[in-house]
Amino acid sequence: MTNQFSLDGRVVLITGSSQGIGLALATACAEAGAHIVINARSTDKIEVAVAMLRDRGHQATGHAADVTDQEQVEDMVVATERDVGPIAGLINNAGIQRRAKFLDFALDDYRQVMETNLVAPFLVAQSVGRRMAERGAGRIINIGSVQSQLGRPTIVPYAASKGGLLMMTRGMCADLGPLGIQVNSIAPGYFATELTEALVNDETFSQWVADRTPAGRWGQIEELGGAAVFLLSDAASFINGQTLFVDGGMTAVV
Repeated sequence: MTNQFSLDGRVVLITGSSQGIGLALATACAEAGAHIVINARSTDKIEVAVAMLRDRGHQATGHAADVTDQEQVEDMVVATERDVGPIAGLINNAGIQRRAKFLDFALDDYRQVMETNLVAPFLVAQSVGRRMAERGAGRIINIGSVQSQLGRPTIVPYAASKGGLLMMTRGMCADLGPLGIQVNSIAPGYFATELTEALVNDETFSQWVADRTPAGRWGQIEELGGAAVFLLSDAASFINGQTLFVDGGMTAVV
């Protein structure tokens, strides 16, 4: 019987994947059989991530690029398709967070959040999407957030960027679906990563997360991988334009 969840032989490019959630997604897709292309700005971090995946018997390569730079994005996509193979799956994972009260938020910080969280996915998906369209097939996943639905103090730009990414996913579905490309989004809740370590260690905040989440805890990054493998696989062949919240139930309750 054919394994509908297999990614054997498929090249999957994941932005911001040298650590944290991106690396967890890369690991899950590699375990499903994909050839992973690790992306980050740091060559050193890419080499460590690629070596880890290869040591586990997986296929992996890397390409350093600033995904807010259109020329670097195009170079990365061209090199990947030339040296590795046609990109069958793209996960737009790269993102940043900046915190400040709304009235004090610096314009440069606002622009940086928007460039990384909203402009970069547009640039990478456009470059990869053009090539997918020529082949009449492809899968794109945008990594959103529960903050696309839930407001919190001090993160107005982040919430706005993730809300925009949710609607970008729907708009991309409308444009790219007729070309054979599926575009969906995964919206994580609160996950314990290197970037959230300070919040995890904050007893008051962690208690808020536990009380606000029906699952009663922070998510573990390994719990995100299955959603990505599913949306990239044949098992999700009729799913398009959707956002899958992986949040322990946070957005389901008041």
